[in-house]
Amino acid sequence: MGLHRFKPLPSGRMGILWTLATIRDAALVEFGCMGHMLYSSVTLKRAGVHDACKLYSTHIDETDIALGSTERLNHTIDNVVKRDQPRVIFLLPSSIPAVIGTDLPALCEELQPEYPGVRLLPFGYGGFNVTQHRGVQAALLLLATTLPAAVKRTPQPTFNIIGSCADLFRFQADAIELVRILEGTFNIKPLCVLTSATSIAEIEHMGGAHINLVIRREGEPAAQHLEQRFGTPYLLGRPYGLDGTRRWLEEIGQIAGLTADSAFLRAQREISRQQLAPVMPSFQHIVRAHPAEAALSLGGHADVVKGILAFGCGELALAKGTCWCDCPEMASGDIPYFSEDEWTRAVQEHKKGYLMASGEALAWAGRNTELQISNPDIKWRLHPYEPPLMGFRGAVHLANLWINEDIED
Repeated sequence: MGLHRFKPLPSGRMGILWTLATIRDAALVEFGCMGHMLYSSVTLKRAGVHDACKLYSTHIDETDIALGSTERLNHTIDNVVKRDQPRVIFLLPSSIPAVIGTDLPALCEELQPEYPGVRLLPFGYGGFNVTQHRGVQAALLLLATTLPAAVKRTPQPTFNIIGSCADLFRFQADAIELVRILEGTFNIKPLCVLTSATSIAEIEHMGGAHINLVIRREGEPAAQHLEQRFGTPYLLGRPYGLDGTRRWLEEIGQIAGLTADSAFLRAQREISRQQLAPVMPSFQHIVRAHPAEAALSLGGHADVVKGILAFGCGELALAKGTCWCDCPEMASGDIPYFSEDEWTRAVQEHKKGYLMASGEALAWAGRNTELQISNPDIKWRLHPYEPPLMGFRGAVHLANLWINEDIED
């Protein structure tokens, strides 16, 4: 691993941890050093993850490494079963067991008969050769392929959200907004919000949904598996802005054969338009008279950047500034991947317009941290009730951030 001034690109192990840590009625045992899980649990608490998956570490030492011993893992699993009685125990290797070749799947197969009431589910990607986003993808796919039970479609229409994970900024607030507008538009209920607000039982029943809503590209393989197994159609996309949210809802109605409540939709759009109306002339003036100040620069998850850019430049006519994503595997011509050297240079060179990036980048550059759209974060997020970025309320929130940035400048 090279030297970094800021937090490096997280590993696949971290992506898996952030995906699993919000699941209730489960425990996660990391076969690795105690410090790993200690720091990770603090990060999760800062992100607002509470009363969910129980997190443990085996605390291996030099003898375990030299002799290849797994006795600590056996002992930890036994204690976790007796203490918490979880439905499932996720097992995650840290970098050292991954490097020396510890076979977690074989260990789980050997230990499973001793715990007939608890499922042992091993994960991989303990090394540094896989990025956070591939870890998220692998975790979502393994959950979808192993835990859902053979269930029938629910009598009343239902949905799953796939990809709401703790590594995304405002992940809980965004999921709450999506559930709100889906319930109001189609009178449908969520079976499973994978994974920010779910339990093992809800994952087991997610095969009964009428549609899967994939809000990040890492969740598409899981949705494809569920479509193949249960025949559940899926939609990939994140709804931003008034028009973007309307189109997203229209696609859901077409795919799932649902009829929208036109009165609810009309009311939501009218409320949002009324809230935006006072500042629309100001945006129009900025775009026309001060085009440099109307540039929108974004850095974060590729799907988040793409969605906010479509709202800002499409619906509000802002200009596209410098945009980048935080994963090399998601880079495109429109949204390239920036290394640490590249994004720090882009942030330093940004003089006018709106800059939205990680809390870490904005704080370092002395910019307004209220414009944060990605992690690493620098603040505590104790509750999930902050304004969202997606949906109708997210559109008003984004416009509110941008117009106040103009006032402060």
